[in-house]
Amino acid sequence: MAQIAAESLIERLADWGVDTVFGMPGDGINGIMEGLRRHKDRVHFVLVHHEEAAAFMATAYAKATGKIGVCLATSGPGGIHLLNGLYDAKMDHQPVLAITGMQETALLGTSYQQEVELDKLFADVAEYDQMIYNPVQIKTVTDLAIRTAYARRGVSHITVPNDIQVAEADTDPWRNVTPASAPKTAPVYLAPPGRPSDADLHRLADLLNAGKRIAILAGAGALHARDELLSLAQTLGAPIVKTLPGKATIPDDSPYTTGGIGLLGTKPSEELMEEIDTLFLIGTNFPYTAHLPSKVHTAQVDADPTRAGARIPTEVPVVGDAKQALQGLLPLLNQRSDQSFLARYQKKMDEWRSSMTRLESSERDPIAPQYLMSVISDVASDDAIVCCDSGTIATWAARHWTIRGEREFYLSGNLATMAPGLPYAIGIQHAFPTRQVIAFVGDGGFSMLMAEFLTAIHHKLPVKIVINNNATLGQILWEQMVLGYPEEGVRFGGPPADYSAFATSNGAFGAKITKPGDLRETIRQAFSHPGPALIDVNVNPDEPPMPGKVEYGQATGFAAAFLHGQQRRATIANTLFRDKIEQLKT
Repeated sequence: MAQIAAESLIERLADWGVDTVFGMPGDGINGIMEGLRRHKDRVHFVLVHHEEAAAFMATAYAKATGKIGVCLATSGPGGIHLLNGLYDAKMDHQPVLAITGMQETALLGTSYQQEVELDKLFADVAEYDQMIYNPVQIKTVTDLAIRTAYARRGVSHITVPNDIQVAEADTDPWRNVTPASAPKTAPVYLAPPGRPSDADLHRLADLLNAGKRIAILAGAGALHARDELLSLAQTLGAPIVKTLPGKATIPDDSPYTTGGIGLLGTKPSEELMEEIDTLFLIGTNFPYTAHLPSKVHTAQVDADPTRAGARIPTEVPVVGDAKQALQGLLPLLNQRSDQSFLARYQKKMDEWRSSMTRLESSERDPIAPQYLMSVISDVASDDAIVCCDSGTIATWAARHWTIRGEREFYLSGNLATMAPGLPYAIGIQHAFPTRQVIAFVGDGGFSMLMAEFLTAIHHKLPVKIVINNNATLGQILWEQMVLGYPEEGVRFGGPPADYSAFATSNGAFGAKITKPGDLRETIRQAFSHPGPALIDVNVNPDEPPMPGKVEYGQATGFAAAFLHGQQRRATIANTLFRDKIEQLKT
């Protein structure tokens, strides 16, 4: 059987080390699907239920492995469905390759069925965006697409017309009239040096050595630099604040961290930002500048020259890899003998942790979401990976999922889209089949892409799905109230849906939990189950995700919403009162 051009594409992916493609077939990619069939020994195709989920899976795969994630969709509507997941990859700077089909070349421009100019549609999301017009292009375009995705930490897109897919491989049907031949490239990417210049490192050291009260803000770009971050904190006597995507940079019980920052962060981190005279940002482009100090000495290390110094005035912006930069910087720093500043915030964090623990009460009915997340954290393995959706669940995960050992944590950081938690878990479980992978999701996000639980069942993936079910779009509810508006259009009405029945009716482990006394043992059973498991937990819908430090404007907004007729204000007030009582207990 003659080799078709689509095989050149699949073989080139395999040459790059790609072993998994997430996607959904269609008549616009039948040639590519045949290429996958012929080379299934090298590249595994993961059939999903929605193309958006395929893009999320590819993004999560890239986040967890550092390798390029690949997703595949047919022409027209299939390609359109990829976009939300691809914007997640773009905004969180992950290397992802999207491959789509296109109508036959003879039909382009004739308004043929499903003809959408996907190369134009993807122009904003993709760093590299190319249609294939000739079979001899395929290997070089694939090389350039993958290199660009790695180099620019973003999305590349290749779209292949139907007739090109099934044409004879490596043939050039056209007469060549230019003084050039088709490029011959190789499936190789050479990463740029990550160590900053000696001059930049000395400038960094001078600023930090002069600081008196220093804080370190670590983000996802420093996830691979745990040892160096801890050495830096010890040398400078400086607490480490973690962005939410950077939650796993260092353990949550480390004496060197004050936890998160922002609305989902801790009170000690907020107070720290008000007291410091020097801020050192490492591997983060933290966007919520209202939570950063405005008049301090600032340094930043970032891998992208466009992001270094992009948020706040920065005296010493440095371009480089976080780990390599810190390895070069540490020998230039003066060891602080006075650790009193750090010690003061260690005491504040002890008090904060105790306050959070008291909110994890097993006696509260309805179930407190803080208790649900704390049970997950207690029962999960020390190398478990949690994938979280956007919304109030991100608050509960930020504060009650404890990073220890080799645990990891992933969510849609900058796009903050709903629904990635389940497909993230599936993508990462494919990458790490022996690790425990948990999706902590809300009922709103889960219901958007719940068919992907069938994907987990089909592929026999042991993912664990825990649904924080409050029958409410909770984050939006509280955002409305902070603005002084009573809630509107955020509760689905009626009793919470029973998603556990969806699991059991399809042969998976499923359990519905409505009472706190049933929670811990059920979580244990689900996490020890060898296949996919879903635990649907009814939680208190009136539990507000309060900021670590409540500002005056937030408090007055809440009060105004109450005065203007907020629904369920009595139960919300009662929950707030009970939270405060729990926190005051000794």
